[in-house]
Amino acid sequence: MTSSETLRRWQTALPFWLSFLLVPLVILAAVHGGWAIFLPPLVTWYLFAALDGIFGLNLENADPQTPDDDLRWYTALTMAWVPIQFLLLIAMLAYVPGADHLSGLEQLGVFFGVGVVSGTVGINYSHELMHQKSRIERWLADLLLAMVLYSHFRSEHLLVHHRHVGTPRDPVTARYNEGFHRFYPRVLRQCWQSAFHAERTQLARRNLPWTNRRNPFFRYLALQATMLLLAMLLGGITGVLLFLVQAGVAIWQLELVNYVEHYGLTRKYLGHGKFEHVMPRHSWNAAHKASNWLLINLQRHSDHHYRPDRRFPLLQTHTETDAPQLPYGYPVMTFAAMCPPLWRRIMNPRVRRWRQIYYPEITDWNAYNKALKPEQRPDPTPA
Repeated sequence: MTSSETLRRWQTALPFWLSFLLVPLVILAAVHGGWAIFLPPLVTWYLFAALDGIFGLNLENADPQTPDDDLRWYTALTMAWVPIQFLLLIAMLAYVPGADHLSGLEQLGVFFGVGVVSGTVGINYSHELMHQKSRIERWLADLLLAMVLYSHFRSEHLLVHHRHVGTPRDPVTARYNEGFHRFYPRVLRQCWQSAFHAERTQLARRNLPWTNRRNPFFRYLALQATMLLLAMLLGGITGVLLFLVQAGVAIWQLELVNYVEHYGLTRKYLGHGKFEHVMPRHSWNAAHKASNWLLINLQRHSDHHYRPDRRFPLLQTHTETDAPQLPYGYPVMTFAAMCPPLWRRIMNPRVRRWRQIYYPEITDWNAYNKALKPEQRPDPTPA
């Protein structure tokens, strides 16, 4: 590979590295306090929403057959983030609880900002890493999830969500007219249960009990306990409380995104316990350029579910012919999701139009959904 070709590929990947600029904002918030504590959420949410308006949509698609050797800068991005987030979290736990210039509210504000970063970037990067075949990348995903006490997300996402998306068996698929404030406590409970059930079923297929050491929940527990112990050693009780704040903020952001990604979209039931195959039309697509830089193309979610083996730079954006489109990127849509009347006003007409386009033969959706109730039982067969 020539030096000019290497430079070109680095320049192409460079916008996706913008997330690293959030790290000095968190440090500035901790050192300065006051107005600076608002910088991480303001930049992450509102600046990128404004940049979406400036840069518009990106409708270009990379060649999906691009070899992994040509994606080195993209792979390095997600892997490099893990030690940086870990060091940032450790530094904040060591510094903020004893910082005399920060009031209690300012300390909470700093760790709210840490949670914005560990949720928007950290969990998102863990999502990319957990889908890879490399054992190292999957371990890095586990480390990122342990930093926000949500390790079971790996099991739930890979074994439950991807198989059952768009069906009543998937806790994360938000139902039509289900507000986020009802959705959130439901998924916090059901996702842990469905993840554990899926792993227990996997072990049962090998004639192993759930207590076998191969159950990843033991690894999840150990990693999370280690993070809590580090928080205690570095910051005492205050450190643990602040760590829990950032974890809660990160989890809230993850589930906000989950809510947006599949709201109201369902796969057609074919009978005998079977649903149609997952297609691009079963996820909301967003081609907004700036927020896709920040979220490493997560908003090309229609293609991710259609081809979950693709690395993020190769995800394709689909037109409205093949996939439903969000009117705005995730920074705006997650804000709208926090206001159920506004959300329903924006999204319910789009869901109804989606139903008319793809499933015109279903004329009574209330009756159709009631008929699916027996299918809400978890499928005993693991993915």
